[in-house]
Amino acid sequence: QVPLVESGGGLVQAGDSLRLSCAASTRTFANFAMGWFRQAPGKEREFVATISWSGGSTYYADSVKGRFTISRDNGKNTVYLQMNSLKPEDTAVYSCAAGPFAQSDPTTYDYWGQGTQVTVSS
Repeated sequence: QVPLVESGGGLVQAGDSLRLSCAASTRTFANFAMGWFRQAPGKEREFVATISWSGGSTYYADSVKGRFTISRDNGKNTVYLQMNSLKPEDTAVYSCAAGPFAQSDPTTYDYWGQGTQVTVSS
């Protein structure tokens, strides 16, 4: 098991920024690719961003490219999602996930956090 705990969500206005954090309670954090996904009410889970175990490779959904940045600190067992220029359509529960590959397919991830709510008002 790899417990994952997200934090940093909240209520912001359009155009604001937020930084989400996902802390992993494991010594093997550096072995995992990490991803961020989101799910809005009544919608399916959506890929947001992913980062390789080393941090050397990152991939983003087109909807967030240029606005969001994923990063990781293996020394702190933490992955981050910096979200800038937030839009109302970014409103969702954001969850982090750990898996063997930095992919957009959520089924390739083995461990999931509980999620943190992000609400963007217009």
